[in-house]
Amino acid sequence: MISQTVEYSLRAMVSLAYRHRRAVTVQQIAQLSRAPAPFLSKLMQLLAKAQLVQSRRGQGGGFTLAREPHEITIWDIVQAVDPIQRIQRCPLDVENHTNLCPLHRRLDQALAGVEEAFRSTTLAQLIAETGADSPFCPEEGPPVVSLALGTAASDGPSRTSKRQKPRRKKTARQK
Repeated sequence: MISQTVEYSLRAMVSLAYRHRRAVTVQQIAQLSRAPAPFLSKLMQLLAKAQLVQSRRGQGGGFTLAREPHEITIWDIVQAVDPIQRIQRCPLDVENHTNLCPLHRRLDQALAGVEEAFRSTTLAQLIAETGADSPFCPEEGPPVVSLALGTAASDGPSRTSKRQKPRRKKTARQK
């Protein structure tokens, strides 16, 4: 139903909302949202152009939300990166076809329902439904990304750490 572009953009925005008011680098967003950093970098530019995020350069820089999480809807994000097009006229370009046929009318009704659901859901609502450790579903097994809570409740997670692989001892042949 939604493109990979929309999926990654939504994950990035939820990641930023989860760490609201703290600058987050593309690498940090990629790690938290499990999205590829090179593609995410391009998406962040689209989101900045749509005035949904702001970027700061230099040490301590990164991306932050341009508005409060309760002011940004899923619809805003979707429309910024891969807009949903409602069916306004016959997709078959039949000239005398002024009303939508039953098929296209139903498809447009479904799109209208999706639009309403996206317009009525904010980042703040999504964050309110998450657990303390991550804004996303937990992975099976030990987590790859571990988040620790900051001192202030509004700060969100304060740092990330990677799970380390156990080191193997060298054998006599390898020495």
